[in-house]
Amino acid sequence: MKSRTKRIIVIIAIVQVLLIVSLVALPEAVLALPGRYRVALSERNPFLSQIMEGLIEQVAPVADALPAPVAAAEMAQITIPTRNPTSEPSLSPSQQESQEINSESASVESENDSNQILPTALPTSTPLPTVTPTPKPLPVQMRLEGIPRIQQSFNNCGPANLTQVLNWYGDETTQAQAASYLKPNPEDRNVSPWQLSDYVNEFTELRSTVHSGGDLQLLKRLIAAGFPVVIEKGYEPDTSGSTGWFGHYLTVFGYDEAEQVFYSMDSYLKVDPTNGRADSYEVFEGYWQNFNYSFYVVYEPEQEQEVLAIIGPDLLDPLTMWEKAAVRAQEELAADPEDAFAWFNLGTSLTRLGELTGEADYYQNGAAAFDQARTIGLPPRMLWYEFRPYLAYMKVGRYDDMLELADAILEMQGGQNVEETYLYRGHAQLFQGDVRGAAESYERALQLNENFYPAEIALQSLS
Repeated sequence: MKSRTKRIIVIIAIVQVLLIVSLVALPEAVLALPGRYRVALSERNPFLSQIMEGLIEQVAPVADALPAPVAAAEMAQITIPTRNPTSEPSLSPSQQESQEINSESASVESENDSNQILPTALPTSTPLPTVTPTPKPLPVQMRLEGIPRIQQSFNNCGPANLTQVLNWYGDETTQAQAASYLKPNPEDRNVSPWQLSDYVNEFTELRSTVHSGGDLQLLKRLIAAGFPVVIEKGYEPDTSGSTGWFGHYLTVFGYDEAEQVFYSMDSYLKVDPTNGRADSYEVFEGYWQNFNYSFYVVYEPEQEQEVLAIIGPDLLDPLTMWEKAAVRAQEELAADPEDAFAWFNLGTSLTRLGELTGEADYYQNGAAAFDQARTIGLPPRMLWYEFRPYLAYMKVGRYDDMLELADAILEMQGGQNVEETYLYRGHAQLFQGDVRGAAESYERALQLNENFYPAEIALQSLS
């Protein structure tokens, strides 16, 4: 055999080996590619972006839905237990959220006979309005003028919408400043409403309150009184290269009864900064339902009583708020039993009630509702934003389900940047006796967000 032929054979063999090694390493390389670079490429060179996204789809495809439970409980109807009213003042939803997320970490160590974390002092409860005014007839049309539109950076709709509202009030906080605290990791896929509301209360001269279970009429009353409202919603942008459903925030600043539309600033789309976007009431409510009708309001300190009076006592009391949210989800399920988001909202509301009351039945029924949502099919990104399924399953001892969901999220490039996933993964590992694995999960959560104190509390408890 000629030496030239030998060299050709050797070169071909080397190329084949390199191709095999590349194919083996490609999935890991793809998952390690920061999402913001993929977005930047799609904006600058759509052709190359399509090629890359097609390759990614081949080696690291995103699942169509979250994994369904192995055996969902048969359940025709969930009964929401009645409770005795209490005279004790309740915490505001944002304060309740902060307390709950601390107690989740504390409960892990307590149930594993580890050193117990001493409870922190409870925050001051939000004062209830002293007078509930008689609702005035709403104007048929209302627009709050001067809302600035801030184009969000990569996956930054939370800080962008927050600064839109802060700037409207004259606060000069920038998107970058808010993001540096709320999501120090630019790849972080989620900032929860309670975190945004707490940021206002802790780092600005303004005030904020956050709630779930809102409705269209409440939004109109707040806007008519001069308060823009930020909502959390599902989102499916009508753009080329869209990868499906994800969570989003909108700053709602107007409505028109004649046209049956809401006006909002969308930090994602490059739209007219003066007019914003318009969504029909039906479309608006449909996507808002994906996040249990959650919203937060920012206001001047002297406006607190006015805002709380508009919101009303039902949403100011967490127990009543989550009870009504659960009833609403049941009503939606009566109309459409295959509504996965309604099942998920029901599970969330019942789990919240379990946290507030300590009653095990709420957790059991909440877990069953989450089972139904997963069986019907939930968007794969759902647990980038909402985390109550982990807690419901944890409270009923279903740690394998916690790990299954966490692992499904971690298979996605974006999911690897959700610190809450590692928190609950660590909880499940700890309950199963894997202390080392739990510590690694908590540490990874803190690597993603050094300000994520629930993981810090959980990690400290291991020592």
